[in-house]
Amino acid sequence: MKTVLDEIKAKVIDMDIEGVAEVTQKALDEGLSAPEILNQALIPAMKAVGDEYESGERFIPEMLFSANSMKKAMDLLRPLLMKSGVRMKGKVVIGTVEGDIHDIGLNLVTMMLEGAGFDVYNLGTDVPSEEFVKAAKEQGAELVGMSALLATTMLNMPKVIEALSKNGLRDRVKVMIGGAPVSQNYADEIGADGYAADAFSAVGLAERLQAELGGKTSATN
Repeated sequence: MKTVLDEIKAKVIDMDIEGVAEVTQKALDEGLSAPEILNQALIPAMKAVGDEYESGERFIPEMLFSANSMKKAMDLLRPLLMKSGVRMKGKVVIGTVEGDIHDIGLNLVTMMLEGAGFDVYNLGTDVPSEEFVKAAKEQGAELVGMSALLATTMLNMPKVIEALSKNGLRDRVKVMIGGAPVSQNYADEIGADGYAADAFSAVGLAERLQAELGGKTSATN
């Protein structure tokens, strides 16, 4: 028998933006908790979407629709999650670097990370290095994500890393980069902790970097 959690998962996978909000509210009315809905419906749904994208069954516009569906549910759940004190996987500050106004990939990565259980603070586009630093401090970020679509603006990525170092944040945050002109070689060159080619791999990278931070924290305690 199909449960309300199955319904939520199906609505996200089927890209039913309005329907998922309705079913999520139904689940809350039936007494399910926000963590249950997040962990047993939304996160599995976005993982299924990501798997379909990686296998070629789904394209970026379809991923965006599913991610927007998930976001509708998260709009209802986020206040309840915060009230209950539930800790998300990690805090991510993300943005497109200074001089670059492209945001499609940025927004998709944001929604995919949220769908995977991360708490994401999206700075938007054309973000100066000092804004990354300020947000990382204020938000208590563990991960900082940067994107660039232009070869000219990718040169601002190392400036952000330098600013994080100068402000004493580099040792406690992991830096991930993405965008058309960048690569793993470029990430290695500028001292970033990882590179993601697309939104799906960005989730896997964020989870790996978060796990590394967890291990580092445990080792120092």
